[in-house]
Amino acid sequence: MRTTIKIVLTMVIACLSVPAMASELLMVRTQQSFPEAMLTLQTSIREHGYQVSRVQRIDIGLTGMGYKTDKYRIVFVGKPKEIQYLVDKYPVLAAYMPPQISIFAEHDETVLVTANPNIYADMIDNETDKILFKRWESDIYSVFDDIRNAQD
Repeated sequence: MRTTIKIVLTMVIACLSVPAMASELLMVRTQQSFPEAMLTLQTSIREHGYQVSRVQRIDIGLTGMGYKTDKYRIVFVGKPKEIQYLVDKYPVLAAYMPPQISIFAEHDETVLVTANPNIYADMIDNETDKILFKRWESDIYSVFDDIRNAQD
């Protein structure tokens, strides 16, 4: 099972499409079941003024390759006007937008992982626009706090 976890975490990093070191990843672990954690995530995202643009299933592909895995999704999150503004002004960010949160079941827990939004700020020079990523970072910490503090 540990090998499966390593493979899943490796795929999380690859799916983020960002060269990231462990210090650039944000993670939360919760005792909530996968469906409850997914609901908490989506609710908190909306409460913070963001939208879920889509949810992509990853578990089907993993099991198709012979891996044993529970539920696994990538949730694409953002504010459409902010994403469009950033992509229009900084085409280099297009491959990384909208930001993504990976969520997967691991034994009796659910784990959520995302890239720290500040890695995107490092791709641009405009200090005023970098403030947007600081807000995203603050909001993701708040969303992860909601998940950490949620009860089944």
